[in-house]
Amino acid sequence: MAEQFNLRGSGMTSQRARDRLAVSLQEKGIENAAVLNAIRNTPRHIFIDEALAHGAYENNALPIGYNQTISQPYIVARMTELLLADKPLQKVLEVGTGSGYQTAILAQLVGKVYSVERIKPLQDRAAIRLDALSIKNIHLKHTDGGMGLDTYAPFDAILVTAAPDEVPVELVEQLAVNGTMVIPVGGSNGQTLKVIKKKTAQQIDTQIVEAVNFVPLLSGVIS
Repeated sequence: MAEQFNLRGSGMTSQRARDRLAVSLQEKGIENAAVLNAIRNTPRHIFIDEALAHGAYENNALPIGYNQTISQPYIVARMTELLLADKPLQKVLEVGTGSGYQTAILAQLVGKVYSVERIKPLQDRAAIRLDALSIKNIHLKHTDGGMGLDTYAPFDAILVTAAPDEVPVELVEQLAVNGTMVIPVGGSNGQTLKVIKKKTAQQIDTQIVEAVNFVPLLSGVIS
């Protein structure tokens, strides 16, 4: 399926544009070299509508349909960096596949990504793009993201790409001891990005990182 996409890009979607994006993210405070390299290596333009591709390497969120967005590159890089801060990760749960771009970044940096998406057409599109990039260490599942993926738990880390009002208990339960969850939390009064560390089965440490703006984490599935 790779022939459907211009993976190399040209002009505003070229490798030079990806390199500039990585430099700008470093200037904004992203320090993890592996994350920056993954940004350089990943053609973000194939994960969005062709009409919007000219803006693929600007630091903006862009619509992908179904009232969902592809997150700003800075947020993708920041959340990934936070997730990887403590140790190498073998098994990671991503809640909200969306366009598949965050999935593609994670897959280059961890052993395996289990990614859940409640909107089937988005998942199907993401699967085509991930296949075009020959990314194989992923498992996609159409299910209610807030419920996680109990079948494959516990996870070394969990990354959530939509904001619940409160941290879902189900996700905390599926996080391994010494695991890390990066999640935006909050409703219409404002959201904050949180890093949750599960020290023991009962002890949970929470760090507030910065203000963010994500689509809400909704329940139910769309076929």
